[in-house]
Amino acid sequence: MSHFSTVRTELRDRQALIEALADLGHPPLEGSQPVRGYRGQTVVADLAVPHAEGADIGFRWNESNGSYELVTDLDLWKQPVPVERFLARLTQRYALRTILAASAAEGFQVAEQSEQLDGTIELVVTRWDA
Repeated sequence: MSHFSTVRTELRDRQALIEALADLGHPPLEGSQPVRGYRGQTVVADLAVPHAEGADIGFRWNESNGSYELVTDLDLWKQPVPVERFLARLTQRYALRTILAASAAEGFQVAEQSEQLDGTIELVVTRWDA
């Protein structure tokens, strides 16, 4: 019996997801990767964050809704925060990475970036027009 759980997300941009995971200290392995769970069971994911203790964290592309879904064995979740909080932090970093990439593509540069005590991230971007 499989113990893997799948959690839907709205994460669509692979590069932003990779960078967001790295920002949180979880640089993923890319390509078809096994995600380990209960008693050595595995599922294949497109991105995987291996963990020596507890379950690996994986993300696989869901073609039907055009986004990545988190796949892991929640019974073995050993992260310092619950999965909901992990996804909230990941989604925030993902949004930041997406905004930074879109801003750079439009010729903006980050003038200021700060994180408030409540976890809010404030950005100031500028662009010089000739």
